[in-house]
Amino acid sequence: MLLLGARFQRPLLAPNRCCLNIRCKVSNSSYPHQVIQHVDDECVDFLSWLRHKSGAEISSLLSIGKSNYGRSLFACKPIQPGDCILKVPYSVQLAPDNLHPSMRSLLGEDVGDVAKLALVILQHQRLGQASEWAPYISCLPRIEDMHSTIFWSDEELKMIKISSLYHETLKHKAQIEKDFLSIKHVLERFPEYFEGVTLHKFKHAYNLVESRAWISTRGVSMIPFADFFNHDSNSETDVLSDDFKQVSEVIADENYNPGDEVLIRYGKFSNARLLLDFGFITPHNKYDQVKVEVNVPQHDHLHALKLDLLHRHTIPSLKDVNDLSSLENGFMVMEVKSKSGKGRGIPQSLRALARVLCCTSPEELQDLAMEAAQNDGRLARTPLKNTDREVEAHQLLHSRFVHMIENYNEALESLTHQCSENDTRRMQLARDFLSGELWVLESASVWLENYCGTLKRTGSVKIEVKKI
Repeated sequence: MLLLGARFQRPLLAPNRCCLNIRCKVSNSSYPHQVIQHVDDECVDFLSWLRHKSGAEISSLLSIGKSNYGRSLFACKPIQPGDCILKVPYSVQLAPDNLHPSMRSLLGEDVGDVAKLALVILQHQRLGQASEWAPYISCLPRIEDMHSTIFWSDEELKMIKISSLYHETLKHKAQIEKDFLSIKHVLERFPEYFEGVTLHKFKHAYNLVESRAWISTRGVSMIPFADFFNHDSNSETDVLSDDFKQVSEVIADENYNPGDEVLIRYGKFSNARLLLDFGFITPHNKYDQVKVEVNVPQHDHLHALKLDLLHRHTIPSLKDVNDLSSLENGFMVMEVKSKSGKGRGIPQSLRALARVLCCTSPEELQDLAMEAAQNDGRLARTPLKNTDREVEAHQLLHSRFVHMIENYNEALESLTHQCSENDTRRMQLARDFLSGELWVLESASVWLENYCGTLKRTGSVKIEVKKI
């Protein structure tokens, strides 16, 4: 059976994103034009080692190259949609079961696959050239080349404090520390493999797994060579797992000429997810999202009634498409591409909450409850019959977005001054990341302003009925 492979959720792959069209060497003399050679000297013997270890051809269409953004894969022959461009047998993939049984037996059920696979990496790093996996392990990124926010200092993290990514990073760093404590006794029990392993080194191995491994029916695994692919959010190419043939493979979704960089899609990830796990972002990311928090004010005289109504109609804990958790009062907002459309990008549940918040009497709340019961049970999903109140609800949201936009602009202005004095890779990442989230917020703000303006001019609104 051929199954779609997925980045481990948390997602995974290489933290290097290449934007340049770097050429690789073509060995086939039938091509009339010499292709510029950009061979990765550190990986010259890697593919031959992997081919020898697996006893099978891994790829005759791809070569490993380098760009300013790191290691990547390039076409060395013409590639057409539907071509199988890579096959990696399960036998040459690193998985948690590569951990020695005597080590696995000491680990509790609370130790997940990421931590186990991190131990495998640490073990082979310590073995060095004596490891059978040395050609692969030596090609993995060094910690100084990784820019996931879990490696950012406290001072660097302050640059993105305005974003929910700041708190997600702190939570994830705490989880890694917890996992480190849960495996520390194994490190101490096998000093020949793990002597000198600190939290910092464990975090490095942990993020190597998070940023490179894939999950399928066989669990979490590192797929050598396949993890050299860089990311393109517009690509439709994924890693597939064939359990019958015991192989992972990649099928091209477009044409590539010799020398073109070959890209795949890691997942439909926001820049927050990309920066947290991979250490890069993509400009104009169509999957970008911003967490917006809206609460029932404590001073609202209907505070208890509104909370009760919301809980009875269940505003659940939300997760975005990238599995970034959010609280009950958190909503993931995407770019609103049409200034006058249906506001696709602003969650209907957020607009529903605003309609509840603007109610001023128990009777209005009861009307909303009755309307929900008569329909599909969802609360306040259609415009309020009272146009003034509908405007008020959306002006409430608009003011929230305007406030966030002001804060983002202040943060970016501060970063601009810092960058002019001491521009660093992470400063630039922070600036570009916040600019992307600001773009999302501004698009939502413009739509809300237009929506309210239309209501004021016409005094009515077309009833919206759609499922989300």
